[in-house]
Amino acid sequence: MRAVITVLGKDMVGILARISTICAENDVNVVEVTQSIMQDLFAMIMIVDISKSTIPFSELSDKLTAVGTEMNLTVHVMHEDIFNSMHRI
Repeated sequence: MRAVITVLGKDMVGILARISTICAENDVNVVEVTQSIMQDLFAMIMIVDISKSTIPFSELSDKLTAVGTEMNLTVHVMHEDIFNSMHRI
């Protein structure tokens, strides 16, 4: 099982580190990362493997959202099945 994590906000040091640390602490493997900085706007999309996660998906989402709030970022976590359903033609 995989999930998609998106992060948007003002660029600052440590965004990737904070998000990936939460993933690592909960046995969520980062499979792919893409990030861009446009002027001072940071945008990142991560594909993560949640099949061995030590916490429920909802708790992972809550933890990542809380870090986003703390860092004044918008963080969304979406299960791959929902992501695929939303983008199916």
